[in-house]
Amino acid sequence: MAGIVKQILQTPIQLADQVTKSADEAQSFKQDCQELKSKTEKLATLLRQAARASNDLYERPTRRIIDDTEQVLEKALVLVIKCRANGLMKRLFTIIPAAAFRKTSMQLENSIGDVSWLLRVSAPSDDRDDEYLGLPPIAANEPILCLIWEQIAILHTGSLDERADAAASLVSLARDNDRYGRLIIEEGGVPPLLKLAKEGKMEGQENAARAIGLLGRDAESVEQIVNAGVCTVFAKILKEGHMHVQAVVAWAVSELAANYPKCQDHFSQNNIIRFLVSHIAFETVQEHSKYAIVSKQNLCIHSVVMASNNTNTPQQQTKREDHDKQQQPGTIAHPLGNQILPSQMQNVVANTMAMRTQTDDKITKPMIPKHNGPNPHHVSNGNQQNHKSHHQHQPHNQNHPHVSLSGTSIKGREFEDAATKAQMKAMAARALWQLCKGNLGICRSITESRALLCFAILLEKGAEDVQSYSAMALMEITAVGEANPDLRHSAFKPTSPAAKAVVDQILKVIQRADSDLLLPCIKAMGNLARTFRATETRIIGPLVKLLDEREAEISMEAAIALNKFATPDNFLHEIHSKAIIAAGGAKHLIQLVYFGEQMVQFPSLTLLCYISCNVPESETLAQEEVLIVLEWAAKQAHLCEVPLIENLLPEAKLKLELYQSRGSRGYH
Repeated sequence: MAGIVKQILQTPIQLADQVTKSADEAQSFKQDCQELKSKTEKLATLLRQAARASNDLYERPTRRIIDDTEQVLEKALVLVIKCRANGLMKRLFTIIPAAAFRKTSMQLENSIGDVSWLLRVSAPSDDRDDEYLGLPPIAANEPILCLIWEQIAILHTGSLDERADAAASLVSLARDNDRYGRLIIEEGGVPPLLKLAKEGKMEGQENAARAIGLLGRDAESVEQIVNAGVCTVFAKILKEGHMHVQAVVAWAVSELAANYPKCQDHFSQNNIIRFLVSHIAFETVQEHSKYAIVSKQNLCIHSVVMASNNTNTPQQQTKREDHDKQQQPGTIAHPLGNQILPSQMQNVVANTMAMRTQTDDKITKPMIPKHNGPNPHHVSNGNQQNHKSHHQHQPHNQNHPHVSLSGTSIKGREFEDAATKAQMKAMAARALWQLCKGNLGICRSITESRALLCFAILLEKGAEDVQSYSAMALMEITAVGEANPDLRHSAFKPTSPAAKAVVDQILKVIQRADSDLLLPCIKAMGNLARTFRATETRIIGPLVKLLDEREAEISMEAAIALNKFATPDNFLHEIHSKAIIAAGGAKHLIQLVYFGEQMVQFPSLTLLCYISCNVPESETLAQEEVLIVLEWAAKQAHLCEVPLIENLLPEAKLKLELYQSRGSRGYH
């Protein structure tokens, strides 16, 4: 950048020298020309000082200020050249307004102020002595721009504390106005913010990450932020940063992904999905061992135990038998049959953890946290449980010198307070929700990991915001699964423990029907419509019950979900249609078609048509006079304008007419 700045300064310095030389040769208005010369020399001195300090100059204001200065010097040169005219006739025909010198002198004074401010704002913080920089004359029309320049300059040259304060100022500006956010990006604010997020103190990292999240308000802005390298910086923080910072980073990821979905794959390529899943799994899956999933990457501890037993020497076997004989009759048997001594069990756990670590290394090699000197809290895997129980009641200390807050390791994170852990889980779930939206690859990664199971558990026992984001994430994952048969069959097969847990929790929310989680859970259940077996009879009833909900939006979503069960695309559409009728769905649908709001009428009428086509022989449909409802609907212009209803309604009417007698149709 220094070479570019020197090149920018070269022309105005040459112009300043020419103005000085021409002012000495003036034949008229000598006093005015000498005044211009004096100010030009002062300006030239500042420009040369700027050229010597080109390594420290902040490029964006430099370009703007030097461009304006160059224009002022060009006008001054033209003016003093006119004063060099020799001869009476030339002087008579050379017109120089009296105000021209005053205007040019004022412009030179402004340029001196601008360049002086540029030198001050670009100087290291130690050289400024905390002086008030003020606003340069160029800021008269747009003071916010110069405030942004000042804060970004501090991000380049200030101490870590000053840079943290500057990032906080940019957070306030970006939060207040979208235009200010775009100006921060245009003026080069993203790279120093990312640098601060990478190497600053905890407060500075938080402010920088929050500023980046606020700056990504539209697709163009997010694209520039991604191109600046945000993915690698955020991945590093999520892997080994402080949990307070990690929570803000996860929020920022969710903001960027929400405003520019194309950046999802960039985050995925930097292992951010894995780090986020690690955060929602921390202290989640371990508490529900009955949901444990054995995959190719997760070793079964039982197999390790058996392998350990099979490799015992005869001497070890004899010692174990002697130990068993010494057990008193009243002693409670060990879950593994008293075959493993405590020290052996520790070795088994240690071996298992080591093998799992080696397996994880094939995916992403974990970074070993750096520390100075020995760590009294570092324990072996075999003694980790005892160590954890010993410290679980210790007070939280954010500045603990020996605690590694690793994003991919449980070690260290247990020392955080409960509120921070809950916030981290919420923001990680929020980020995963936005990242998996419409993205098959990321949804596949999530369903192949522990995340699906974690979402089910958090939906049941998480804090309110964690439950909300988990429900939204499940809604998006199931939506992608609905459109992709391979993902649907692999992730949501009926025998999958994780899929069962998801369905159980979603169904509980639907049955309660009393929380803000209801809408996303209804949508998720509808997305799973083609995954249920014929023997799964508990799903339809709760959805049908929601058709009688007072809130139109809930009734609409329930009708849309039931449509996915009754559509011919669903292999079990006839069975599901009969279940809808048996649960009293026909009566509710008739009410919604007649009296419901327009947004509820469409899916209700569609569902009624599907049921009529699937089971036209139903006596319940005849008793409820569904055919009359369909005939009435066929006369409603606003209903028949929908292409699906326009094609489906005549077919439903025809089938009901074929299967139902005139008497059963209730004609009088």
